[in-house]
Amino acid sequence: MALKLYAGARSRASIVHWYLEELGIPYEMVMLDMQAGEHRQPAFLEINPIGKVPAIVDGDFKLWESGAILLYLADQYGGVTNSEQRATLNQWINYANATLGPEVFSEASREKALPRHMGMLDQWLSDRPWILGDTFTVADVAVGAMTGYIPLMLKVDLSPYSMVMAYLKRIGERPAFQKALGNRISA
Repeated sequence: MALKLYAGARSRASIVHWYLEELGIPYEMVMLDMQAGEHRQPAFLEINPIGKVPAIVDGDFKLWESGAILLYLADQYGGVTNSEQRATLNQWINYANATLGPEVFSEASREKALPRHMGMLDQWLSDRPWILGDTFTVADVAVGAMTGYIPLMLKVDLSPYSMVMAYLKRIGERPAFQKALGNRISA
């Protein structure tokens, strides 16, 4: 039985979709019509009782929340080999979902948060092509997607952050990114 990704238009399921493409594992995309309320039907609520996407079913295992799904996929299919590697990936995925996203996308904190986060990422990426060094990982999926949404959704110019812009360009050139997200998030 192939892994199933439950998704909806304009949701974080696109991030999981991108990572599945990066991994190259077989999966089935199940698009729910959120406008019609398919995510609130009993069959889907058995997968995610909160009724949100993304969610996955991998055999008998059900999981929801994009960060948890990314970590699970990295563990199961992405070659995570030890607890330190897992913790570092967890750190960056949590940073993207619980710190970067909420602080930058909240109008109340954006003015102070945006330069702080983009400045940190610009410095971080000044001596490495990817978040963890020379190898693209699930951390890049989480951080790259969240960072890429900033100019798209907030219409913010990130050009003062040349390393961030170069990073987003590298991400946008990845075949898996192109297949899952096209030009929606590229620099």
